[in-house]
Amino acid sequence: MSGTGAQPLPVGGLRAVTRRIELGDDLLDALGPDGFCWVEHGVGIATAGVAAAITADDAVATLASIPHDTEVAAIGSGPVAVGALPFDPTAAATLTVPARVVGRAADGTGWVTQIGPALEVLPAPGPRATRFTVSQRQTRAWWDDAVEAALAEFADGHLDKVVLAREVEVRADTPFDPRAVLRRLRAQQPGCILYADAGFVGATPELLLRRTGTTFESRPMAGTAPGSVPAEVAIALAASGKDAREHRYVVDAVRDALAPVATHIAVPATPVVEHFGSLAHLVTPIRGELAEPLDALALTRALHPTPAVGGTPRDAALALIARLEPFDRGPYAGPVGWVDAHGDGAFAVALRGAEISGDTAVLRAGAGIVAGSDPEAEWAETAAKLEPMLRALVVP
Repeated sequence: MSGTGAQPLPVGGLRAVTRRIELGDDLLDALGPDGFCWVEHGVGIATAGVAAAITADDAVATLASIPHDTEVAAIGSGPVAVGALPFDPTAAATLTVPARVVGRAADGTGWVTQIGPALEVLPAPGPRATRFTVSQRQTRAWWDDAVEAALAEFADGHLDKVVLAREVEVRADTPFDPRAVLRRLRAQQPGCILYADAGFVGATPELLLRRTGTTFESRPMAGTAPGSVPAEVAIALAASGKDAREHRYVVDAVRDALAPVATHIAVPATPVVEHFGSLAHLVTPIRGELAEPLDALALTRALHPTPAVGGTPRDAALALIARLEPFDRGPYAGPVGWVDAHGDGAFAVALRGAEISGDTAVLRAGAGIVAGSDPEAEWAETAAKLEPMLRALVVP
């Protein structure tokens, strides 16, 4: 896995070769045990092997230094740096240059990029688990105390919003198969971005930043409601002053971060309600044109963490999270995605995911706490956000 766990490895002597191929129906067939994937509506990349691990600070320049022999012009073909960055924006971050990248463009073009030696055939999946144990790592009493502590900060005027998270652990009687988990998520979470970085897998609805040439796109989300009847959920979200406040904080933060580097930026006045599986969210699609040639990774790091996963004011919220949460978030709620040698790429917010290690999976989910928040309602929101990944892991 990339992020904080990998150490930078040299890239000298690497050479990338990209060729067109006929792809099968499922990109996940190309995902290796140590690989990365990003799949939206069947389009994206899946990788295997590690040619190098590089610092996030030098990613685009390092990729540009790798000679590339290609017959494909699709965005994302050629050498890429991929991975999940830590939630903590001050933590050291590395990305992986995969040894093999298999991709599919929106027009159906398939390609494979090979960097370094050829890889062995991917291992076959093992037997499915038949017994599971699910446990909460933090108690309900801890949660109530943490929310009350946050509410006290609001009363003192120190904070407008903070996102608090909790953990659930799942143990099985055999090791989990990340590819099988991803396939279940794909079936259960339509419209989400499927992602994997070695054992960190998930399906997130939230695009943090996409850059294609000089254009950019962000789809900030905040405000969540569970429900199976779209019209009823839309009415509930539209009527919720709490959700509207949470959402406005995020939209304002994204606009304020991107506007200074844009020749123009389009921010709709009101959000839309979008449905992803069993959950609905308020979404504001933001698009614009860059004034400066900033790459996707630089733009992503300027945005992260938004108030959707941290809070506002940002520094005060992050300090409170560090004080109240008794665990390291790791890659949870951090950026996950890819960037290529031209600076194009896409990063999502790593939500609805789990860190899988053998027979153990750790899930995390958070809720935005604002003035007037109720601990019980916020606990229920985290339970709703944990449910999609629990269904993908715990299969009868």
